[in-house]
Amino acid sequence: MDQESSPPCAGVGIVEFLQGKSYFITGATGFLGKALVEKMLRGVPDVGRLFLLIKGKDKEDAMKRLKSEIINAEVFKSLKAIHGNSYEAFMISKLVPVCGDVCSENLGIDAQTTNEIAKEIDVIINSAAQTTWDARYDVSININTKGPARVLEFGKKCKKLRLFLHVSTAYVNGTRQGVFYEKPFCLDRRSTRRDTITSKAQEISVPLLDIDAEIKLASVAAESISKNADQIMRELGTERARIHGWFSTYEMTKAMGEMLVDSLRSSIPTVIIRPSFIESTYREPFPGWIQGYKVPILAAYGQSQLPCFVGDPNTIVDSVPMDMVVNATLAALAKHGIDGNPELHVYHVATSVANPHSFKDVFNYAYDYFSSSPLLDSKGKKISIRPMEFLVSMDSFTDLIKNEVAQRSGLAPGDNVYISDPKRYLRMQLACLKTVHRFVRIANSYKAYMFYKGRFDVTNTKKLIEDMSIEERKKFNFDIESINWKHYIKSVHIPGVRKHLLRQTPAAKL
Repeated sequence: MDQESSPPCAGVGIVEFLQGKSYFITGATGFLGKALVEKMLRGVPDVGRLFLLIKGKDKEDAMKRLKSEIINAEVFKSLKAIHGNSYEAFMISKLVPVCGDVCSENLGIDAQTTNEIAKEIDVIINSAAQTTWDARYDVSININTKGPARVLEFGKKCKKLRLFLHVSTAYVNGTRQGVFYEKPFCLDRRSTRRDTITSKAQEISVPLLDIDAEIKLASVAAESISKNADQIMRELGTERARIHGWFSTYEMTKAMGEMLVDSLRSSIPTVIIRPSFIESTYREPFPGWIQGYKVPILAAYGQSQLPCFVGDPNTIVDSVPMDMVVNATLAALAKHGIDGNPELHVYHVATSVANPHSFKDVFNYAYDYFSSSPLLDSKGKKISIRPMEFLVSMDSFTDLIKNEVAQRSGLAPGDNVYISDPKRYLRMQLACLKTVHRFVRIANSYKAYMFYKGRFDVTNTKKLIEDMSIEERKKFNFDIESINWKHYIKSVHIPGVRKHLLRQTPAAKL
């Protein structure tokens, strides 16, 4: 969208709405939560207090986590530069840690604290989530399904509440193919997946979904299983998701969370933000910031650990920079906080329709980057890579990975380690099996998306941009059509992963 040629407009009123309001935010120590808090404090310095739900033993523990995981976090370095020596005082004046947990009734907040903060809160932002795709079924349900419902019930105690905003995922649409529109799920809690998806998406026949029954099933299973509970509960979640038309436990439990929010919200104005895969920041607070505990596929590729993958190279990959998710969230929050309409509004922050790019594009850009600026191994030597090879089946992927791992570890045919040192040979075998299992699990997790044909319409999101003033579009940019994927992946995202996750500085160019 050409921002400069757009007609002037009064705008949404983002800064005007955000300033002076008080917010209750869950998930503030997470990737998205930190970025939201950072932009609110930097973009609207006159914002009211932000009450952050932080899990801890007590108030003192919550305050320690606030300082170590938020105030001292790298993403706030721009804000720190702005405030200088008064930075910590500014942060303490704005951020209020609330000891609690979305897994507990009343969020684990004591009655006195509830009464105190309920008088102040104008807006609730729920971004807490269990994002592991194959987490235990009971854990995912407790956080992703029951969690939003608990936060919403807490919101009903807030007399000044203007808006409830829930962060979901575009992938609640599950295994169907086609174009998915920005529509809320059916209000009926006993609903077939046929009722929740736009008619332009391919329909499939799935069993009736009963959220209460799924919650009870997960609870009873967790209580009755004593051995290998983690593995069994993970497998149960995956099985239930596939039965009901989702790829993963994460998607299914997030979808059920949306349905509970819609059925319980009453007349509270509600917004659901559905981002696709969230990647590093595009521009702000600085390019390439990313947080996580898992090494992304591109990093494994750059380390020459993953020379092949299962998937169709022409599949459209739907990813979006973190700062655009944040800005879209704040714009939607202001728009519907101001109008006060007691409806549910849904926004996709996704690129597959408006600015698509393929997995082949991504890995071609990655190959160019790592060829000219290779990663370093543990001995400081440059790692060579080859173009990504796409395979059509898990069997072929597993065979190729086994051979690659065996060759690199000295277990290839013709090696005589098993004769000269049997114990070392056994250790090497076990290490190889562990490595192969790790990559097979990664491939199994991503496989569905590597062949995925779903697309996410962004009509509401584009209309939101049109409603913004030119100044707002500059300050709160989320124009996904403006993303230059080659520049972003080669010059922003991969360098960001390298710096913030791998802790490596770029090597000299070859």
